[in-house]
Amino acid sequence: MKLRLIIMNFLEFAAWGSYLTSMGAYLSQAGLGRDIGNYYAMQGVVSIFMPAIMGIIADRWVQAQRLLSFCHFMSAVFMGLSAWIGLSAVGGEAINGTALFWAYTGSVTFYMPTLALSNSVAYSSLDHAGLDTVKAFPPIRVFGTIGFLCAMWFTNFWCQNTAFQFVESAAFSVLLAIYALTLPSCPVGRESSKQSVLEAMGLKAFTLFREKKMAFFFIFSFMLGVSLQITNGYANPFIQSFGDYEGYKGLYFVENANLLVSLSQISETLCILLIPFFLKRFGIKIVMLIAMLAWVGRFGFFGIGDPGAGVWLFILSCIVYGVAFDFFNISGSLFVDKETDLSIRSSAQGLFMMMTNGLGATLGSLGAKEVINHFVYTNPADPTFMSLDGWRISWYIFAGYALVVAIAFAILFEYKHVREE
Repeated sequence: MKLRLIIMNFLEFAAWGSYLTSMGAYLSQAGLGRDIGNYYAMQGVVSIFMPAIMGIIADRWVQAQRLLSFCHFMSAVFMGLSAWIGLSAVGGEAINGTALFWAYTGSVTFYMPTLALSNSVAYSSLDHAGLDTVKAFPPIRVFGTIGFLCAMWFTNFWCQNTAFQFVESAAFSVLLAIYALTLPSCPVGRESSKQSVLEAMGLKAFTLFREKKMAFFFIFSFMLGVSLQITNGYANPFIQSFGDYEGYKGLYFVENANLLVSLSQISETLCILLIPFFLKRFGIKIVMLIAMLAWVGRFGFFGIGDPGAGVWLFILSCIVYGVAFDFFNISGSLFVDKETDLSIRSSAQGLFMMMTNGLGATLGSLGAKEVINHFVYTNPADPTFMSLDGWRISWYIFAGYALVVAIAFAILFEYKHVREE
């Protein structure tokens, strides 16, 4: 069972890693740099409603593994269309930015709910096998990060600044669409004449907001979700922009920015394994607070580093990213699983995704776009020009935001943890 879930997680995140960190550089090179925020915001927009909708369907009507297969197939179709649009522009011909944007939108509309669906499939399968999800899931989820990492490396050396990265993503989605049909069947809820209106509509997960603890958890998940997509969209073009300045041209990591950023995923792989220990020993509040402070370091180190003598600060930023992402995303998902009833497992995971990768990531991507377009893209006559001073100011602004959220969380979120030996 663990091996089967490992394969699922590898393919799930390889489809995302094929383009998530490199798409910003591709768009910048194509003269669409000022639109980067729109692309990453769209991932957030569809995450506001699609994970919740698909979670409801999985809880009530369609087995989660079958729905996972359908979503990946549809994602592959639209991602393939995105690749065709990008590759059809040859010989210096301008890319049809509008068509590319909407094809990409179609793909992420079906991909984003698979993040929650794959968690539901894993938790259901582990429960059925009699395994403790807190202990068994993180080592399995590690292979999702490994899949993401392998896809990043493949993109870096094969298609970093081309639309072939979309072909790569579509291929992984097709493989998972087929493989998901072989996974164990997940339970589906049945209707009851005694159900409430919320239950009948599949919206019972939203009643979690009645609990103060859960309400604050979801609110701060939203606030921390603001940080999620900022470096995914802008770290790569930021590092590559050093190549326009004397003293940095031709440096290895300027030419292989995606390889440098992939150190973040290596850190993720190691940090995932720490989650069971930290959750059982310190509880969700301390773990989330550590994640928030790690986001401060993630942005701050980018602000003061460079790919030359200061590359060690970039590396440090990548190291703390593992803590920032895993201690928030994966620990939060496990916390939601433990604090909610089995009958709304998929819906609750969808709600968590909606607050983080949906509302939070949308606001974060759009806000980052305004900040970076104001400080970085300062030459209207040259859409590919980027100001290094503007980049540094932008990273400091993002670090300041993360620090404010961490302080507010430490003060307002009340959670008494019972330490497990």
